[in-house]
Amino acid sequence: MASLNDIRSTFLDFFAKNGHRVVDSSPLVPRNDPTLMFTNSGMVQFKNLFTGTEHRDYTRATTAQKCVRAGGKHNDLDNVGYTARHHTFFEMLGNFSFGDYFKEEAIPFAWELLTQGFGLDPKRLLVTVYHTDDDAAVLWKKVAGLSDDKIIRIPTNDNFWMMGPTGPCGPCTEIFYDHGPSIWGGPPGSAEEDGDRYIEIWNNVFMQFEQFEDGSRRELEAKSIDTGMGLERIGALLQGKHDNYDTDLMRSLIEASAHATSNDPDGPGKVHHRVIADHLRSTSFLIADGVMPSNEGRGYVLRRIMRRAMRHAHMLGAQDPVMYRLVPALVRQMGAAYPELTRAQSLIEETLKLEETRFRQTLDRGLRLLDDELARIPEGADLPGGAAFKLYDTYGFPLDLTQDALREMGRAVDVAGFEAAMDEQRAKARASWSGSGEAKDAKIWFELAEAGGVTEFLGYDTETAEGVIQALVRDGAEIGAAATGETVQIVVNQTPFYAESGGQVGDAGYVRTDTGLAHVTDTRKAAGVFIHVATVTEGSIAKGQPAKLEVDHHRRGMIRANHSATHLLNEALRRALGDHVAQRGSLNAPDRLRFDFAHNAALSPADLATVEAEVNGFIRQNGAVETRIMTPDDARALGAQALFGEKYGDEVRVVSMGSLDGSGKGNDGKTYSIELCGGTHVGRLGEIGAFVLLGDSASSAGVRRVEALTGQAALDHLRGQGAILAEVAATLKASVTEAAERVKVLFDERRALQNEVAQLRRELAMGGGGKGVEAKEINGVKLIAQVLTGVSGKDLPALIDEMKTRLGSGAVVLIADTGAKPAVAAGVTADLTGRISAVTLVKAAAEAMGGKGGGGRPDMAQAGGADIGLADAAIKAAEAVLEG
Repeated sequence: MASLNDIRSTFLDFFAKNGHRVVDSSPLVPRNDPTLMFTNSGMVQFKNLFTGTEHRDYTRATTAQKCVRAGGKHNDLDNVGYTARHHTFFEMLGNFSFGDYFKEEAIPFAWELLTQGFGLDPKRLLVTVYHTDDDAAVLWKKVAGLSDDKIIRIPTNDNFWMMGPTGPCGPCTEIFYDHGPSIWGGPPGSAEEDGDRYIEIWNNVFMQFEQFEDGSRRELEAKSIDTGMGLERIGALLQGKHDNYDTDLMRSLIEASAHATSNDPDGPGKVHHRVIADHLRSTSFLIADGVMPSNEGRGYVLRRIMRRAMRHAHMLGAQDPVMYRLVPALVRQMGAAYPELTRAQSLIEETLKLEETRFRQTLDRGLRLLDDELARIPEGADLPGGAAFKLYDTYGFPLDLTQDALREMGRAVDVAGFEAAMDEQRAKARASWSGSGEAKDAKIWFELAEAGGVTEFLGYDTETAEGVIQALVRDGAEIGAAATGETVQIVVNQTPFYAESGGQVGDAGYVRTDTGLAHVTDTRKAAGVFIHVATVTEGSIAKGQPAKLEVDHHRRGMIRANHSATHLLNEALRRALGDHVAQRGSLNAPDRLRFDFAHNAALSPADLATVEAEVNGFIRQNGAVETRIMTPDDARALGAQALFGEKYGDEVRVVSMGSLDGSGKGNDGKTYSIELCGGTHVGRLGEIGAFVLLGDSASSAGVRRVEALTGQAALDHLRGQGAILAEVAATLKASVTEAAERVKVLFDERRALQNEVAQLRRELAMGGGGKGVEAKEINGVKLIAQVLTGVSGKDLPALIDEMKTRLGSGAVVLIADTGAKPAVAAGVTADLTGRISAVTLVKAAAEAMGGKGGGGRPDMAQAGGADIGLADAAIKAAEAVLEG
């Protein structure tokens, strides 16, 4: 029996031999279709090739595409586990032609693979065609020899595919397998078509026309092919099963669930095992593709799927988390075909375990509340909407989880009442926001969040994506469009642009639509809405338009490097200076990083060198930067550092980097840096390149600030410093290695000369060593009062000390004519300080020259004057002090 892995390989190999490029599955989060929550078909990643807006180096492709249908219009969640063929996750096998071959080759390819490659009985196959597609009908007769009764013409849109109201479109031909008269059901198009006898296994779309707004169509010059065949369906058929859950892959997961819960896989808990097996695949692949459980957008859908599976595990009697224990079984089955599953295994296990542990803490209380509410209402009546909303609001039970629990009792929920309770809560939140004192235009962001939901951030995994412009805002009000030269704030449903937060600056880049281009200069966030501040540089943009968003890759790369380096810097400072070091602010910009931290003293050159060397050591280690989602308490228990001033919700991103054992792997207990952080980071530390500290300074009382450069900026800085050093060495006529010693010698010589000059100035000022300096006696006190030139204010204290020594007893007042504002100093010998204060003398002299203040000790004081022309008046003022 061929396994599902074998069937997948057979399909891809067949088309590879027929000139098709085997293309890897695209992520479950579509980058090129903003209307989709998740990738739900094989053609999604090729949409732009079909529309002609993108070209690649191949015109034929084949894929095994992972798909999720669990939100929006493609939502099979409620049926999963209860039917034979509904899944939240499935694989779509497909072959595609982009203007290369058409019906004449697509139909023979399908027939050959099904009847020869897979060995299906041709007598069991029949097809449908669009009722006007004579070409396809003729080809089926010619290629397969099918009779008219096995070529069923369908006049409805079931057999006519359209990408949208306008654009590429065309007829389909679907291939069905007849399971025989023992199973109830009729052929497609009949009254009994909903039965299970005839099962569709493959759909071929012939993109033949272009549709216009007026409903008219024209033939495309480059016609294309888009096919899709569900691996689970064809697998069940080839393995002789009528139920997708009986295939080898799904059966292995069901048995893993049965073993983990000690339950019979085919017993009373059969539905529970099926739900767990299906949801294990969708949750694991979503996490592997970067979706994390949250209360918004895709993360909310993931959480709903997780919790639905976890409730079914609970119903099987599991007392401990189960889902994470099943991940190895899934990786064994699908890891070879999808290596991203293997790479993310530890993250998947940790996320599932955390989510199930948290959910189990509330599950029992929630179910008790549900039982209490049901006991209050008549048997069989719908659960009141208010009670369902309380379950959702208080215990985190999504509405569909409550509906699922009631479904098994044959009961339902008053959905209208639930929506009314939800609307009431929104009204309260709106009123609270309006009175919160936020910026004057904050109200519009709350209203936009309420109307269209918060912005889905895709930027952890990509720097380009497509979105739909949900609003254009200018001066706090919505506008319909913006033209060239206008500055506007753009809101989209999903974005790769990071909004300023946690010290990381907002992204810049471009938003492009079919009619215009806008240059984004900054990205901010309010009420969960990402605000792209932009100027329209070409054409015009309008609300409702699809848009391609592209982050400035080079700028984001530098920001990422600086942000990751900041984490390393934080830890290096803690290890060098002590655990008291705590972040007090940061800036992660494209050109530099700045980090403020609690510390009372300046960093010594040795401290700076130690920190810089440690950071560079981990950069060279080139370990992976790992991100996990945890509760704040669990993160802190792990030793994660929190960012100063940040508010954290129920879940946080935990960023780990560097290993203390030198392995480059963040082993438990040996991880260098662990921080709570919502910013973007490098994938590996080597991407930082280099790290250079520029020095530290005081930011505020008890807070120091360091600034640093990374990458090319760091290398440019070092190169510039080297050039300056080379220039200095050349000036000194010395080698670079000798320059420092040569400068030291010059400074010593300069200091000696300065001291000699100062001494000569003092001697000159004192009349050549003290000769010619006369003292005047006033009221029994000897006074020397002079105006000196050629000396500075700082020379005066030494001159006064010398004159006091020579006087023996007395006072000295000296005024230095500096060429600018004069300096004044006064001194009094120790025997006279009880009678006369130098401070009184200097203040009197300074005020006489238009100065103010002055101070010092009774034996020595200094001040400044304003006008040297009043020096004589200053001396007289000092004399007046002595005269009493």
